[in-house]
Amino acid sequence: MALQTDTTRRRGPGADPPPAAGKGGEPAARPGGITLRHRLRRDRPLILMTLPAVLLLLVFQYVPLLGNVVAFKEYDPYLGEGFFDSFALSPWVGTANFAEMWSDPYFWDAVQNTLVIFLVQLVFFFPVPIALALVVNSVLRPRVRAWAQAVLYLPHFFSWVLVITVFQQIIGGAGIISQKLRENGYSGIDVMTDGDFFPFLLTLETIWKDAGWGIIVFLAALASVNQDLYEAAAMDGSGRWRRMWHVTLPALRPVIALLLVLQVGNALTVGFEQILLQRDAVGADAAEVLDTYVWFKGLENGDFGYAAAVGIVKGVFGLCLVLAANKVAHLMGEQGVYRK
Repeated sequence: MALQTDTTRRRGPGADPPPAAGKGGEPAARPGGITLRHRLRRDRPLILMTLPAVLLLLVFQYVPLLGNVVAFKEYDPYLGEGFFDSFALSPWVGTANFAEMWSDPYFWDAVQNTLVIFLVQLVFFFPVPIALALVVNSVLRPRVRAWAQAVLYLPHFFSWVLVITVFQQIIGGAGIISQKLRENGYSGIDVMTDGDFFPFLLTLETIWKDAGWGIIVFLAALASVNQDLYEAAAMDGSGRWRRMWHVTLPALRPVIALLLVLQVGNALTVGFEQILLQRDAVGADAAEVLDTYVWFKGLENGDFGYAAAVGIVKGVFGLCLVLAANKVAHLMGEQGVYRK
């Protein structure tokens, strides 16, 4: 009683009562917590900053999903004066477009080529930005590091037309390497028209163009690593490689898991413009992927319902891959795209 009276005297006669004790003697949360109105007022600057991005995502990503209903119709844009008139006048065909797609051998060839290119890029391209980030991060001089980053970032801003032209001038039939081989009595090479080498050619072009840009996320993750960990590992006698294995790579593991899940989700999207520019050179047997298949089979022929059906299958398959890869990330102890 004396302790309670003394506590009340220190708090003052008009003070709020002390919070009720929760489990373990900790103060329990107030009922209701922070109201939605207070949170909106508190986070108003952040909401206003993200509102344009949310609107763009809504207009260009989610609203077009309503157009997928044409996959169940024989859609003809010339039947009416506008989209809604054409949609209303186009006959309903149900799952006929999906059945046609399922029985089309060219569709399965496109799926096979897409998966082969994805696996090659996953094995040979995905580790390259990680390795480049480790190399750039190990450079001690800030000027050398800034110069290296600028050189690695620059090809990302080149168009695919320029990138393919550069490769054509180097490893094409009339390229520098072929000319030098012919001058020395050897037969020239023409990698740009070799269908068997096409997945590796795409990977080489992608590495040169986008590997430098891909190191940005990894460098940001490396910048957040506590330097005391490196100093403690050095004091314990760890060399550069052991510090990289036990300190650097564990710090990058959550980012690697997240980007790997996203990369797997894009397994059926392997670069439309890059492949379309080289499709005629290597032939459709090697370069026909799902995106080019939709372009030629659906859009150029005016079969919009069939193109929409392929797009739906591609989206559902990508979603399943994301869920499966995220489940694997959870089993490995990482968060992935979302938590459990």
